[in-house]
Amino acid sequence: MPSASLILDDPNLLFVNAGMVPFVPFFLGQQTPSYSRATSVQKCVRTLDIEEVGITTRHNTFFQMAGNFSFGDYFKKEAISHAWQLLTGSVEDGGYGIDPTRLWATVYLDDDEAFSIWRDEVGVPEERIQRRGMKDNYWSMGIPGPCGPCSEIFYDRGAEYGVEGGPEADEDRYIEIWNLVFMQNERGEGTNKGDYPILGPLPKKNIDTGMGVERVAFLLQGVENVYETDLLRPVIDKAAELTGSVYGTDHTSDVRFRVIADHARTAAMLIADGVNPGNYGRGYVLRRLLRRIVRSAKLLGSEQPTMREFMIVVRDTMAPSYPVLETDFTRIENVAVGEETAFLKTLASGSALFENAAETVKSSGKSVIAGDQAFALHDTYGFPIDLTLEMASEAGLTVDEDGFRTLMAEQRKRAKDDAQARKHAHADLTVYKELLDRGATEFTGFDELVSEAHVLALIVDGVRVPVAKAGQDVEVILDRSPLYAESGGQIADIGSLTAPGLEAKVNDVQKIAKKVWTHKVTVKKGEITEGDVVLAHVDAEWRKGATQGTPVPTWCMRRCVRCSAPTRCRRALSTSRDTSASTSPGRARCPIPRSRTSRHSPTKPWRRTTRSTPLSPISTRPRRWVRWHSSVRTTATRFASSKSAVRSRWSCAAALTSEAPLRSVRSRCSVSSRWAPESDASRRTSVWTLTATSPRSVRCWPDCPPR
Repeated sequence: MPSASLILDDPNLLFVNAGMVPFVPFFLGQQTPSYSRATSVQKCVRTLDIEEVGITTRHNTFFQMAGNFSFGDYFKKEAISHAWQLLTGSVEDGGYGIDPTRLWATVYLDDDEAFSIWRDEVGVPEERIQRRGMKDNYWSMGIPGPCGPCSEIFYDRGAEYGVEGGPEADEDRYIEIWNLVFMQNERGEGTNKGDYPILGPLPKKNIDTGMGVERVAFLLQGVENVYETDLLRPVIDKAAELTGSVYGTDHTSDVRFRVIADHARTAAMLIADGVNPGNYGRGYVLRRLLRRIVRSAKLLGSEQPTMREFMIVVRDTMAPSYPVLETDFTRIENVAVGEETAFLKTLASGSALFENAAETVKSSGKSVIAGDQAFALHDTYGFPIDLTLEMASEAGLTVDEDGFRTLMAEQRKRAKDDAQARKHAHADLTVYKELLDRGATEFTGFDELVSEAHVLALIVDGVRVPVAKAGQDVEVILDRSPLYAESGGQIADIGSLTAPGLEAKVNDVQKIAKKVWTHKVTVKKGEITEGDVVLAHVDAEWRKGATQGTPVPTWCMRRCVRCSAPTRCRRALSTSRDTSASTSPGRARCPIPRSRTSRHSPTKPWRRTTRSTPLSPISTRPRRWVRWHSSVRTTATRFASSKSAVRSRWSCAAALTSEAPLRSVRSRCSVSSRWAPESDASRRTSVWTLTATSPRSVRCWPDCPPR
C-alpha cells in the first residue's frame, strides 16, 4: 500500500504517528478490508520528544515506518518468522544480512507463546529473550482503540556503546529496530502507558508491525546515529558549509547540526502535505520546527538566511521516494523561507528587548536576569532561551535558569492538560459496518435536486433504531441522495425528507469513512421507519447561497487578484453555518501572504500592489461567474494533455491546475458542479474546469464567462 498523507481525517491525531494508523478501522472491525494482508512504508511524524532530537542516537521527528499487516489472517508465528527472515536473510536473497547473534527479542510478561516461538522455532537463545512489562511491551496509540502485547527486536551495537544486559539494561547500546504488535484487544481511557483497562478482544486477531527505516539504515550503513545516514548527512554537510562550524568536534554543536537536519526534512514533508505555519495545532508544530532550524543555524555562526539551501538539499535527497518534493518545491520553499524571514525579524526585536533587560539588571547592581524575564522573552516574543543564555554570557551576566524552567514546566503542564482534555477515542463506526460493507451512497445531486430514496438505517445516539418519531433528532442513511455531504472545504446541503404523513428537516450531511452519507435529521411531523421510501429534497436557495462560501469563488477571486497583481495569493476559506441565512450561508476570503516579495515593494510586498489594484472587479466578477450558466462540453484526455489544454484558455481554475498534484485537482473539482443549479434540472450547468474520472484522466469544461 502507498503511504497515506501525514494528515488524516482523525480528530485524535495531529499527524499520522504510526504505520498502522490508516488501518485502524480494519483492526476495530468497523470496516471490512478488501485484502487480508498488506505491507507499507508509511510517513510518520512524532513531536512529543522533540527536545530529544539530536541528543540521542535514535530520535527523529519525521521517520518512515515499514510494516506488514494481517487482518485476521496470520498471527504470531508467521509475524515473527517473517521479521527474522528479512533481518537475517542474505542480501542475495533479499534480506538485510544482519548477524543473528547481535539480535535480542523482548516479549510481554505473560506471553509464553511468543517466548516459545522465539526460543524453539526461531532459535534465539533464552538468555537473549527478555520479558518486559506493560509500559514497554504492550502497545496502543495512547488513546482508546486497538492494542495488544508486542515483541520487539533489538540490535546490540557492541560493548563500546554501553553496558551488558540486553535492552532492559541499556537502550542506547541495544537499539530497537522492529516492533511486532499482536493486535488482539481494545483498550479504554487511561492516563499513561500502563494505566488503562482492557475492554475485551477485537473481532479478529491482527498483526501490526513497524520497522524504523532510519534506524535500520544507520545500522546497515555503519554510521554512529540516524542523523549520519545518506538521508540526513547531506543537510549536516550543507549546514557546516553555511555556518563555518565543523561537525563532530563538539557535542553541543553536533546537537544543533542534527536538529537542523532532522527538522528541515520534517518541515519539508509537512509543508508538502499541506501544513502552513501558524499559532495552533499542526501549524504551531511546523512553526516551532522551522524556528528551531533558524535558531540552531544562528548559534552555529550563520549570519545569513539558510532555509532555502536546506530545503534544496532535502528535496534532492528525498524526492526519489517522494516526488511531490520536486513537483511542489516552489511552494515548499516559499513557505519555509517566509517563516525564516519573519523569525529573523523576531530575533532582531528580541535582541533589543534583551539589551534593555540586561541594562536594567546591570544598573541595579545585579548579575542575574530573572527567570520571568527570560520566560517573557521566550513565550511572548519567541526569543529562544539558548540565545538568551549566550547573550547573557557575552554581557557578563547569568540567567535564572531554574526559574525559567519552572515557568516552562508550568506552561507545558497546562498545554498537556488541555491536550489530554481534547483527546478522545476513535469515532466508533461499528454501527455503520453493515452499511459500509453494503457499498457507497449514490450521489444524485449533480443531476437533480429531488430524488426518491430508500431508508437503509436510522441511528440515534450511536444505536440503530427501527423508527423515529416527531421531535426526535436522528441520523438517516439512504441508498441514494441529492444532498451533498460536507468535504473538501465544501459545506453540506440542507433540505428535507418527505413522504405521506412525514416531514423531516435535514440539518447537515456528513460522510462516514468517505463512503456512506449520513443525514442529520429532525423529524417535524409523523414518523420515519427503516425501509420507508422517501423523497430527499435539496434546499435550492441554500445551495445557491452556499456558492459564496466555497472554494469555487475563492479560486475566481484568486484569478482576479493574480491578473491584477504580479504575484500569487494563497487559498483560504471562512465559512458560516448560520442556517437562518437563506441567501448567504457562507463567505469566502482570499488573504494576501506577507512573506512574499514583489517588484513593487521589496520590504512591504503588497502595500503598493493592493493600493493600486481596483477592488471592484475582484469582488464582483466571482459573484457574476458563480451565477453564470454555461453549457457543459466534455472532453476525455490524459492528465498531462489536459493541463496544457486548460492553460490555453482563460478559465477560473487555470492558474491552479498547473500547480496542484492530481489528488488536489480531484478533491477541488469533484463537487463543484452542484453549485448554481438551474431551476430546470434537465439543463446541467457548471462554473468549473476540471474533474478527475480516474487516476490517469480528467474531463475538461473549458467554457468560462467573459471578463
